[in-house]
Amino acid sequence: MSHPLFDLTGRVALVTGASRGLGFAMAEALAKAGASVVLNARNKAELDAAAKKLGGEALPFDVTDEAACVAAVADIAKRRGRLDILVSNAGSNIRAPLLEYKTADFDTTIGQHLRAGFVLGREAAKVMTKASKGRIIYTTSLTAHLGRPSIVAYTAAKTALEGMIRQMAVELAPSGVLVNGIAPGYFLTELNRPLIDNKEFNSMIIRRTPLGRWGDPAELGGACLLLASDAGSFLTGQTLVVDGGMSVSL
Repeated sequence: MSHPLFDLTGRVALVTGASRGLGFAMAEALAKAGASVVLNARNKAELDAAAKKLGGEALPFDVTDEAACVAAVADIAKRRGRLDILVSNAGSNIRAPLLEYKTADFDTTIGQHLRAGFVLGREAAKVMTKASKGRIIYTTSLTAHLGRPSIVAYTAAKTALEGMIRQMAVELAPSGVLVNGIAPGYFLTELNRPLIDNKEFNSMIIRRTPLGRWGDPAELGGACLLLASDAGSFLTGQTLVVDGGMSVSL
C-alpha cells in the first residue's frame, strides 16, 4: 500500500508527450499511485500502445494547435467531471549552431514548449480554479540553468517556462492551484539518442555527472508524484532539478 500522502486515487491527470520517454515515465508514476491518466501525443499508434500498457486513455492531439488544446481540456472536464493534474511535457529539440539557426525552427521550438505550455496551463487552470484545487507541472530542463551550444531555441523556451511557472504560481495560489516544474538533466530517451550515440558527448555526461551515469526515465516519476500529490501541498512556483548532481558540480 502506498503512503496516503502520495495516493492519487480518484484524481484525473493529463500528461502530454506521454507515448514514450519522460512523459510516459511520469504518466506511469501517476497511474501507479492511483490516478486515472489521459495520455497525449501526436502518433496515435504509439499513444494507443502506451495507454494500453498503463490502463489509461489515449487522447491524440497536437499541442501546438490551440483549438485542439482547448477542446481536449474541455472534453476531459466534461466527460470526467474534473481535471486534477496537468503535466505539460510535450516538445522536441532542433539542434544547430547559433549562426546557422533558422528563425522558423526557433519559432517551432518556442511554440512546442512555451506557447503550448501557456495554452494548456491556462485552460487547465480554468477547470481547476472552479474546483479550488489542482496541480500544473511543466517539464523544463537543466539547460534553463546551464547553457550549451546548438540549442538556443530549446534553452530559451525552457528558461521562459520557468519564469511562467513563477508567475502562474503567484496568480493561481489563492485559488488552490499549485504550479511547479521539473528540470531533468540528461536522461536515456529517444530525444537524446543523437547525444547518447556520440561517444565524446556520452563520456562528457558521465564524467560531469556525480552519479556517473545518465538518468533512467523512471527516475523522474518520483519527482512528478511529489508535485502532483498531497506530499507537495506547500510547494508552488518551484522548479525541481533532477540531474544526478550535475548542476551542483564543478
